This record gives sequence, structure tokens and C-alpha cells, in this order.
Amino acid sequence: MTNSLLSQSINLFAAMLLIVVFAMISQRRILRVIHLFTLQGATLVATTVVVGYLTGQSHLYYSAAITFVFKVILIPVVLHRVIDKLNVRWDVETLINIPTTMLVGIVLVIFSFNMALPISQLSTSIARGTLGIALACFLLSFMMMITRAKAVPQVIGFLSMENSLFFAASAATSGMPMIVELGIAFDVLAGILILGVFMFQIREQFDSLDIRHLEKLKED
Repeated sequence: MTNSLLSQSINLFAAMLLIVVFAMISQRRILRVIHLFTLQGATLVATTVVVGYLTGQSHLYYSAAITFVFKVILIPVVLHRVIDKLNVRWDVETLINIPTTMLVGIVLVIFSFNMALPISQLSTSIARGTLGIALACFLLSFMMMITRAKAVPQVIGFLSMENSLFFAASAATSGMPMIVELGIAFDVLAGILILGVFMFQIREQFDSLDIRHLEKLKED
């Protein structure tokens, strides 16, 4: 009975991940986007722990610990410090309006479920039914990254894509080898640091984080 409830909880966490990503693409306040990203990381940690318990694969506990340190604590702290130093207090600017974004998001979810169905049937993982949600979260995060005019939300969209890939790996194969997970974690952290420097340079040159200002750097 307990295992059955835990198996159902995986579907619940997967649904939460999808709801969080929808909330992120519809959100206009940068601080709320960061809080939603933190919630996404915490949900991913809970999912990994449950999958590790049900499958008996102890390395997933280490994966959950790494995810908690990086995605729930370290990266949100870095993002908060970046926006504080940049004195970012504006709303998130979108290239297309929110209602249109949500409609496109619904289409992407339908597409993802149909695309993932034959793949999930080949998987033996207990969480194979969540592959469609994992693909939907990835595509929605990608859409968030390309429809935001500011650099910070684009960075969060990129990180959300990585979360979706991690969730897909857990759902399909019960996790990746530990060395791969450690490499990805440090690559993400290095990417955050580089993007932080990039954002400071944009702000210093243009007094704004709108990446459309980079068009001024094109050669005539």
C-alpha cells in the first residue's frame, strides 16, 4: 500500500512540475520567477528521493542531495544577489503577450504527450508515465527562454530546461551515472557564473538587461 501511494506521488510531483513551469511562463515579476524556480528544484528533489526509494537505487539519494544544494539553495541565492546588485525591480518583459504564450504552451503539452507515448511504452521505469510531462516542461522552459526580452528570465528558463532533462532521466532510466550528474551540476554552476558576468557587462554598457540592445553591437 505504501509503495502504491509513493508511486502515485511521483505523478503528483510531475503534475506540480508542469504547473510550476506554466506559472513561470505566465509570471511578470522576476522575484516570483526565482521563487517558482526554487519550488521546481524542491519538487525535483522530492521526486528523485521517491524514485530512489521505490527502485532501491541509493545513488539517486546522492543525486537528490546535489540537486538540493545547487537548485534549491546555491543557484537561487546567486540569482537573488545578481538582481540585488543590478538593482533589478522591473517586471518581466515578454516578446509575446501572456494569453498567447499560454495557448502555445497548451499546444506544446498536447504535442509532448503524443510524442512521448511510444517512448514511455518502451521504458521499464516506474515513472515512465511522466515522460510526457518531462518533455512538456522542457519545451515550455525553452519557450520561456526565447520569449523573454531580459537576460535574467532567460537564464532561469535555461536552468528550468536542465531541470526538465534531469527529471526525464529519472523518469526514463532511474537516473544517470553519478559522475555525469556531478559534471552537469558543476557545468550549470559555471554557466550561472559566466552568465552573471555577461549580465553585468550588458548592464554596464547599456544600463539595461534587455538583450535587444545587443543588436547595437552588430557591424554595419
